[in-house]
Amino acid sequence: MRYASQLLGLLVFWIPASGDIVMNQPALSNPVTLGESASISCRSSKSLLHSDAKTYLNWYLQRPGQSPQLLIYWMSTLASRVPSRFCGNGSGTYFTLKISGVEAEDVGGYYCQQHLESPPIVIEPYTKTSLLEVMKMSHKFLVLGTTWYSQHG
Repeated sequence: MRYASQLLGLLVFWIPASGDIVMNQPALSNPVTLGESASISCRSSKSLLHSDAKTYLNWYLQRPGQSPQLLIYWMSTLASRVPSRFCGNGSGTYFTLKISGVEAEDVGGYYCQQHLESPPIVIEPYTKTSLLEVMKMSHKFLVLGTTWYSQHG
């Protein structure tokens, strides 16, 4: 878990250079309730498909008060001990994380991350997707140094 925090915490208010990959996640269009399915989308400013035929896109979940947890790597491969209700798919620049039958433990902030190029993540400010209506809509997570801080805005 510490590695995930350090990996995701590399950038502070990074101003992307013209060649940097910028990731963007739109907000959920509708609130999600327990037992329903959820779909979270993510776009990258350029293709994450590598010549090795792998797509270098990760999905993380940060539960309230916890470090980020890797859910999916290479766009569609489940990380160890991640329930099969999570599923990742997409193309070179558009990706989707689907959760079949949302459970209470799925509440948190969801982040997509490219790791095709260095720096491994350039996220537009405050970009994440909060799952479930019970999350405070004003609660945003910032990446600062190697630590995750929360900001109420």
